[in-house]
Amino acid sequence: MSEGAPSWNALAGQVAELARRVSELEERLGSGAGGPEGENEPADAYWVLPQLRERLQEVAHGGILFAGSVAGSGGERAEWERSATTDSVLSSDWSELADTLGALGQPVRLRLVQALLEGRTAVAELLELDGLGTTGQIYHHLRQLVSAGWLETTGRGRYRVPPTRLIPLLVVVTAARR
Repeated sequence: MSEGAPSWNALAGQVAELARRVSELEERLGSGAGGPEGENEPADAYWVLPQLRERLQEVAHGGILFAGSVAGSGGERAEWERSATTDSVLSSDWSELADTLGALGQPVRLRLVQALLEGRTAVAELLELDGLGTTGQIYHHLRQLVSAGWLETTGRGRYRVPPTRLIPLLVVVTAARR
């Protein structure tokens, strides 16, 4: 783990604290969010959707919004927001996204990205992890992730998730959960 980077346990503690605070807010709002994501929640439990609906009043098929504000492994704040109308997303050429999405569609690459987000930034640190392969294989996977824009080099043998890609990456991972 790099010097000054928060440990996985520290991040897990922060996430647990956030979960506790969200639960308190839900109780105050009376949402009773008893089921899995979104199940059994009254419409007023949402705070972004009313604003999105208002902004998209003139759009026939609605739209989407993704946003986030997180602290990176180095403590820097990353904030990101992207919105689009449904029609613009549906009419775009999705085949152009294949390389970007495909770069994440490999278990070793996902483990590498997760390890980088946990604070490991050097290939030497990544080599310590079991099951990631040889040095050459790791560099191959890192090159694919850099080419797709999910990672960038920060020096010889050092990588990171660019701040502008941190929240999109977390959105993709969150969306992939069932």
